[in-house]
Amino acid sequence: MKKIKIGLLARIVIAIILGIAIGTFFPAPLVRIFVTFNGIFSEFLNFSIPLIILGLVAVAIADIGKGAGKMLLITALIAYGATLFSGFLSYFTGVTIFPSLIEPGAPLEEVSEAQGILPYFSVSIPPLMNVMTALILAFTLGLGLASLNSDALKNVTRDFQKIIVRMISAVILPLLPLYIFGIFLNMTHSGQVYSILMVFIKIIGVIFVLHIFLLVFQYSIAALFVRKNPFKLLGKMTPAYFTALGTQSSAATIPVTLEQTKKNGVSADIAGFVIPLCATIHLSGSTLKIVACALALMLMQGIPFDFPLFAGFIFMLGITMVAAPGVPGGAIMAALGILQSMLGFDESAQALMIALYIAMDSFGTACNVTGDGAIALIIDKMVGKNRAEQLC
Repeated sequence: MKKIKIGLLARIVIAIILGIAIGTFFPAPLVRIFVTFNGIFSEFLNFSIPLIILGLVAVAIADIGKGAGKMLLITALIAYGATLFSGFLSYFTGVTIFPSLIEPGAPLEEVSEAQGILPYFSVSIPPLMNVMTALILAFTLGLGLASLNSDALKNVTRDFQKIIVRMISAVILPLLPLYIFGIFLNMTHSGQVYSILMVFIKIIGVIFVLHIFLLVFQYSIAALFVRKNPFKLLGKMTPAYFTALGTQSSAATIPVTLEQTKKNGVSADIAGFVIPLCATIHLSGSTLKIVACALALMLMQGIPFDFPLFAGFIFMLGITMVAAPGVPGGAIMAALGILQSMLGFDESAQALMIALYIAMDSFGTACNVTGDGAIALIIDKMVGKNRAEQLC
């Protein structure tokens, strides 16, 4: 018999439903078992975050830096600009709409301690370095690797990156449903889960509408360059959109995105360069989700924030997104470090961010890859078919 494989999103949804369903009658001693697991897992997650940043960001910067071509620089700048736009769009929309949708409640750490449920034991796993040290070290190492002629250290760094990606895909992501189950079990036991679920539903609705607006806006800008109907351009990209919905992977969708981009009139050379590159460095949909979810959770907990705080967060998030590994939920894993260091998110807030993000992972990926086609249209017009080889 063929083995049925349950995707990460389905496992997260099942974990949330089970946590809510049995949390009301689960005895406290059994709840403590999951509280104990969550304490150990969150310690491991905090230990892993600096390693994730170092392993992913350093190689990403080195790979971009070593490509001296003008077209790579132009594409990277446009992709980064699009990512920043989506982040600020999400922030200003959230600041305008979310206060009327979300009522500030108790901080998440108070919720988790409401019934006095403590773990049976705890294990301390201190990280090797703090998040900011990991970021600066990753930037320094990445820029240095880009300028080296030798490949020895680059190969070591790439091997370390493979270890980190394997750790994410083989250890962290498989255990996430159990971790989120424990969070919701504890919240249900403490009687606070309903208000949090209402926030989930409202945020997902707003973010979905923002995704559609963002795609229409991106193709409207591209249409100004190529002088074509933006809705016809966007319509031809729908196979890529729906493929990404199913695969939840930008990399797996590249062949479809590439084919549909060519049908929009982009030359084969430029499409073949821009689409695979943007599958890695252009994550507008993911950035939009992370900013909106972070803002919603801060409002829900009554945590003060201002525009300069989020502006710095969005600029840093745009860089961090370049390092997101190509696995479901990879973007949020790469972003955990700056959520912790810049916005002060604790373990409970990080768990809810992961759950919110993965609940919309397919739509974010679909937004990312569909937007790649708009960037390819702009690059094709700016660079020109005859100059593509000279600039690469």
